[in-house]
This record gives sequence, structure tokens and C-alpha cells, in this order.
Amino acid sequence: MDAMRLVNTRGWRRDPFSSKTVHELLGLRTDLREARYDAVLDMQGSIRSAVVSRMTGCGRVTGQNSPREAPARWFYSERIETRSEHVIDQGFELASAVAGDLLPATAPMLPVDEEAEKWCEEFLKAGGDEPIILVNPGAGWGAKRWPASRYSAVANELAAMGFRVLINAGPGEDGLAREVAGCASAKVSVVQCGLAKLIALVRRAALMIAGDTGPLHLACALGKPVVGIYGPTDPARNGPYRIPEGGACVVLRSPQIRRDHRRLETPEAGLLTIEPPHVIDAAQSLLAENYNHDL
Repeated sequence: MDAMRLVNTRGWRRDPFSSKTVHELLGLRTDLREARYDAVLDMQGSIRSAVVSRMTGCGRVTGQNSPREAPARWFYSERIETRSEHVIDQGFELASAVAGDLLPATAPMLPVDEEAEKWCEEFLKAGGDEPIILVNPGAGWGAKRWPASRYSAVANELAAMGFRVLINAGPGEDGLAREVAGCASAKVSVVQCGLAKLIALVRRAALMIAGDTGPLHLACALGKPVVGIYGPTDPARNGPYRIPEGGACVVLRSPQIRRDHRRLETPEAGLLTIEPPHVIDAAQSLLAENYNHDL
């Protein structure tokens, strides 16, 4: 049975002792146990993901021997000593341990949604025939978020080169996306869409520019060139993952930055050492290498 179960851990953390939280936890536990899983694999390595894994009642819960949050290891019945640095390669090591065989890294097979593909064709046709560049200014927390004014400067420069620049607005990021596009040219606009439509857009993009966030990794999975703007998260562990036959990537990060996963609200100081010309130079280099366009 293929199923996706949404877990409201943020809500539980805000109000852990409410009747609503208790009801949701008990309901999740019941649903997970009814599935009767043969094996559970925790690739997140956090305490909350380890707890949810244990709630399944499965006798085989597998995770890293040295997970991202150390106490999580005590919830695992099987602890694997991973040797890879990147989280995706670590995931392959864990999955290989469960499968009992070596699972090589392969390009993911992302779905093709016919309705989303049709929407994308019409959306792009209505805006002209310029090649598109996707920019994603959002991030999971403020310390990873490059300033909107700098994204806007990059978008303006790329638009002046003849590209159509789309600012992706993720959930709750409408204001941020509008801030980036509001200071830019007419060839820069906000696009807000669900995952299926975003996949369709990325398939047609010449380049993605973003921080350490989902759309950047989606572009990598689709083999697109990316410019990653990194702050406190370590690109050796969480950076763009180049799939076989995938596009090239450039990661911009100050060498003085140390890895830090604290959910701080203000941009990390080292992140602010990256200026718009650095991003524009990286974008031009990738576009010249991977896209036939007169720069």
C-alpha cells in the first residue's frame, strides 16, 4: 500500500498538552500500527522523526548510529554506521542496509501531471518566448534566507540579459516573493503554484537560483543547473546533489561559516558576505556552459 501520512509536529510542539494534540497523536499511532510495517527507515535523524518511527510499533526501526540529533539513536532497533557526507548518500546507505543489497544512486522518476503540464505551457506562452530562470527567495528559517533586496538585484540583471525571471512563492512566502519582484523589471514576476506545477516549470527552466531549500533540490533532481546561496547549513552535507547526467551547480558560501542548524530569524553573517555580483557571475557561467543563449 502506498500512502502519505502528514504529521503535525509543529502544532504539537506549540501546544503539546492540549486535547487536540493528544487526540492527533493517538489517532496517528493507531493508523501507523494498523499498517503493520515490516521495516521503518528514519532518514531525518531527528528526535521527532525517530519518535514517530517508534510509534509504528514495528520491531525493525533503522536509523544512523550518529544521527543529526544524537538522542534519536536510542529509538532505533538497528543503528547503521554511515560513511558518506551528503545526506542523500547517507540515505542510500540506510536503504541498502534495510534491503540487504547495495542500492546505487539513480536519477529520481518524478511524476508528469498532464494538467500541470498544460497549465505550464499556457502560462509560459502568455508571457512571451524568453527562456526562464526560476528564483526561490524563501527558506526554512531566517538564518538561511538571503535578503530580498539582493535577490531583486539579481533578478533585474538577469531580466536585462533577456531572460524571463519567475519568483517562486512557496507556502506562506507570498509577501517575500512580491518584495523581490516589486523592485524589479516587468520581466520579473511572481509565480505561485503547487508541487505538480512547480515540477512542470522547473522542467522548462534554464536555471534555478535559491538557498538551501526544497525547490533547489527539486531542480537538481530534474537535472537542471543551479546556483545555491548557502549560509549556516553545510553544502557538503545538504548541498545540491548532482544526479547522473544532471546539470552543473555552483555553491556560494563564505569559508568562515560554521555549520549551524539553529532556527534563527536573521540572516547568518557569513551569508551576507555574498553579494549580487557573485550570484550573477555564477549564473552567467552556468548559462554559458549549459544553455545556448547570447549573454
